[in-house]
Amino acid sequence: MSIFDLTIFKRNPGYGRLLAASSITNLGDGVSALAFPWLATLITRDPLLIAMVGAAVRLPWLLFSIPAGVITDRHDRKRLIVGSDTVRFVLTLAVVALILSVVEFPPAREGLYIAGLTGLGFALGLAEVLRDNAAQTLLPSIVQKDDLEAANGTLWTVENIMGHFIGPPLAGVLIALALPLPFLLDAVSFAIAALLVAGIAIKPRAARPLRKPRDEMREAWAWMRAHPVILRLAVMLGLLNGLSIMGMTLIILVSQEILQLDAFWHGVLMTSAAAGGVAGGVFGPRLIKRIGQERAVWLALALFPLPMLAIAVTSSVWVVAVALFVESVAALVWNIVTVSYRQRVIPDELLGRVNSVYRFFGWGGIPIGALLGGLLVSLFETGLGRELALRLPYLLAAAGMAGLALYGWRKLRIS
Repeated sequence: MSIFDLTIFKRNPGYGRLLAASSITNLGDGVSALAFPWLATLITRDPLLIAMVGAAVRLPWLLFSIPAGVITDRHDRKRLIVGSDTVRFVLTLAVVALILSVVEFPPAREGLYIAGLTGLGFALGLAEVLRDNAAQTLLPSIVQKDDLEAANGTLWTVENIMGHFIGPPLAGVLIALALPLPFLLDAVSFAIAALLVAGIAIKPRAARPLRKPRDEMREAWAWMRAHPVILRLAVMLGLLNGLSIMGMTLIILVSQEILQLDAFWHGVLMTSAAAGGVAGGVFGPRLIKRIGQERAVWLALALFPLPMLAIAVTSSVWVVAVALFVESVAALVWNIVTVSYRQRVIPDELLGRVNSVYRFFGWGGIPIGALLGGLLVSLFETGLGRELALRLPYLLAAAGMAGLALYGWRKLRIS
């Protein structure tokens, strides 16, 4: 089954609205994903400060993931999605207000502006954690279990097209026209998505007795410890994400200083990642069905180190483009297998909480990796020079991912 198979929408009526909402928000996110770091580089060239902005958006995955799971299992998941997107709409308008409040960013006040951008990014991240956890736990309620791989594959394919293929080059065009425009588009996308999700008809879940949040979190942790495959996947994902973001947080500086690209062409470069995401989303379910879940995950692990190594040693735009393509293919294959596996195995009454513990490990490494990447460049820039320092995080990421691949081949078993 592929993205072009329309029967999935007939069997699962609410899926179309959720897919449309996700595609619209991912277009906005794809635009802001380029616009946010580009805005940071207009304020400062300090790699650590730029990394702080990226880390702030992901820090809530470390701090708020587990409480978000308790909230998701206690409350209406559809309402949580609508509320979170509404909050993100307001916060993104605040970013627009920050931009409009100054004509230019004077160097003497760069710390103040970065602090404001970091704070808004952190608040957006909090809303994103709750929204994404609710959305992922909502999917099994509107999609039949036999359709989960196809539904996830289609969802991520469309998200990649909108967020990585269309969003980044569109952001480059909008930045050239006026800096606030990409953030305005992002805000509008959140408002539309909230309206779409609000119209999904979902059968109410059976009421369950509520206990202390601490006891509910302990129950989720106990379930996860009793299922070592899921715990192992979570820890491995956290390490993979931390290593990847260690370099990718600074891809904006690599693009500007090593590849010599402007905002538009950087956006075009990032579409290669979208092409890989589309390929992974369309062909991933077929590949997984042919070779099996376990071998598909092993294949993804084998691919992960290659893009990092390529970016570390090249100055060619084309090589970086291919590297981003391969990285996205591997990521989509990994996600289709592991997310569908969790949605199928974890009981519905525990899904939000166990997913939140999983994401605590799996996404909690992202802000740590982002800060570590910026810190590495800052520490070694004087001794190695700016260019070699920018390449260092990618070398370390490649080595770490190679080690994880060896571990996965020996220890990871999915059935």
